[in-house]
Amino acid sequence: VSTQSTGRIARSLSLMATIRSNLSSIKEEIVKTGRYENVRLVAVSKTKPAADIEVAYEAGQRVFVENYINELVEKSRSLSNLTDIKWHFIGNLQKKNCPKLTTCKNLSVVETVDSEKVARALNNGWKKNGEGSLNVFIQVNTSREEQKSGCMPEETVSLANFIKTECEVLSLKGVMTIGAFGYDWSQGDNPDFVELLKCHKELCDHFGQDLEISMGMSDDFVKAIEMGSTNVRVGSKIFGARS
Repeated sequence: VSTQSTGRIARSLSLMATIRSNLSSIKEEIVKTGRYENVRLVAVSKTKPAADIEVAYEAGQRVFVENYINELVEKSRSLSNLTDIKWHFIGNLQKKNCPKLTTCKNLSVVETVDSEKVARALNNGWKKNGEGSLNVFIQVNTSREEQKSGCMPEETVSLANFIKTECEVLSLKGVMTIGAFGYDWSQGDNPDFVELLKCHKELCDHFGQDLEISMGMSDDFVKAIEMGSTNVRVGSKIFGARS
């Protein structure tokens, strides 16, 4: 065996050990919140090779999220042998890209529906390419930043109503925010998370339906869970910093 291939095997074993250990630590942190049964850990795998995803899958991780449609569709095809894998999409969504997104294998949730035209395009694409119904979250621009995607908080009920009445193959399952980066928690609860919780309550009250809350990433997922998140998106803490 060449020195090169020995080095490759050593690197691979080291990566496996790291990812397994990271997943185990994150699960322990979630257990400590007392809400383990109510929380879905979603592994952010964008820019990571399929091999890393396979390692995480073998370590028990089943739900992965991608930001770029082409990368997601490609990975979903090359990893379709992982029968229990579930994919979420969390990238910016435009009407023209919806048909391609609906060709993703094992697509479980689209977390970034933020307008009626995107919802309609996704609905039409899923009718053609998908089976059953497609779960969606409404993305809310809780920080009201111009450069961010997401509907404004006051538009969520109207968009939810459109999805429920006009999009027969979409199933509204929750709300999501990315929020402003680098929040200083010494200032109290993250106002983006507080705003999303308000939108969540308004929707639940209006429709009489229990919905999910997707908020929290590598640096604040524990705080997010403590505030009520049911879906946390963790990348660098599982796979290491993105290259």
